[in-house]
Amino acid sequence: MQHPFIVGITGGSASGKTTFLRRLLASFPEEEICLISQDNYYHPRENQSVDAQGVTNFDLPSSIDSAAYAADVLRISQGLEVRRQEYTFNNPNVVPAELVFRPAPIVVVEGIFVFYFEEVAKLLDLKVYIDAQEHVKLQRRIVRDRDERGYDLADVLYRYTNHVAPTYEKYIQPFKQDADIVIPNNRHFEKGLDVLVSFLRSKVAAAS
Repeated sequence: MQHPFIVGITGGSASGKTTFLRRLLASFPEEEICLISQDNYYHPRENQSVDAQGVTNFDLPSSIDSAAYAADVLRISQGLEVRRQEYTFNNPNVVPAELVFRPAPIVVVEGIFVFYFEEVAKLLDLKVYIDAQEHVKLQRRIVRDRDERGYDLADVLYRYTNHVAPTYEKYIQPFKQDADIVIPNNRHFEKGLDVLVSFLRSKVAAAS
């Protein structure tokens, strides 16, 4: 197959990337699009940084095995299948699945550091930044971490103030200027999604 068109999608934590990605993937047949998420490339918990209060910080670039991530993106860009064990965020009730990433005309590379990691960024053909105001992201983070990870409000606010916000300011927001497309997502992203889907469909048609 021809070299796939590789789309990098980033944005701050709780900017709405997951919902956006779900809608993007649903806009294409499964064989036309492949998603490789940074979320499956975290180092084991015992190798993560711990702050001065003893709280593990998963919001640093060092939390991610960027070399393995870049290697897998490169591999699939060459038309080769990639297998990776699912990262379960240390949830003992979840049995990790073996993830299989198959080559497709469109490859989506997603994560908060995909523009920051040079070895990943240089493989991207298009850079998309999902943007949202700070108070919107905080509200979404509170709901997500409560429902999905069992964190109470005090824990969420501590992590947001001491981990999430500093990381955004240092490692994510500065790379917004590198984006080819910025999609605001304070209330909805439908128009931005429509533009991206139409563009990517044209790439699929050109490759067929």
